[in-house]
Amino acid sequence: MSKLNLSYSGYVCAPYLHNRDSLELKEIWTSSRNIEKLFFVTGTFSGDSQPYFSTSANHYLLAKFKDNSTVEKELSKHIQEKTSFLFNVHDSLFEREVLGETNFISIYYLEYGDDDDDLQEIAGLLLKREKIEIAGIGNMSTLCSISSKFTFPYSKNMVIIEVASEKSHQSVKKYCDQTQRDVNRKGFTLSNLLSLSILDQLK
Repeated sequence: MSKLNLSYSGYVCAPYLHNRDSLELKEIWTSSRNIEKLFFVTGTFSGDSQPYFSTSANHYLLAKFKDNSTVEKELSKHIQEKTSFLFNVHDSLFEREVLGETNFISIYYLEYGDDDDDLQEIAGLLLKREKIEIAGIGNMSTLCSISSKFTFPYSKNMVIIEVASEKSHQSVKKYCDQTQRDVNRKGFTLSNLLSLSILDQLK
């Protein structure tokens, strides 16, 4: 029996280093039918996650893709000395229209693999936050030419949210921090991995 390879939609963060690899990826993704949206973003890692990703960058190309296998092939040809992140979304919690443009994407991890009932409760808590337009559960893989000293232990339990707002990135970051506290008050252990402030939409 051949193993069926499932394809996932999701997000990819490739470091933007003003070098050939960065420029080639930007060109490929701008013209790719697989890429729904492409942003230029600033990435801020939380204090807890930073030690795992010492080869992180400040600026990234953030692409929202339809099929992870295509993106994986493209990334593997452009491995850089700063870490690239691939977030495969295997469960969409919800998607809705909200006022304002997408200007912030926050990525969290659950320290414990929660069951379906727990995920439904988390989805319900996120739904109450009116600026969140998309929320999903997935896993993370990384790619870097320099091997990491530590293995990130929670890569199978990622929670990704897209936030739409006309307010400043600092204001939206506080909004996301409050959202995280609301979830944790209910007994879940949701920790911030990475905050992505959208500076420019390229596609």
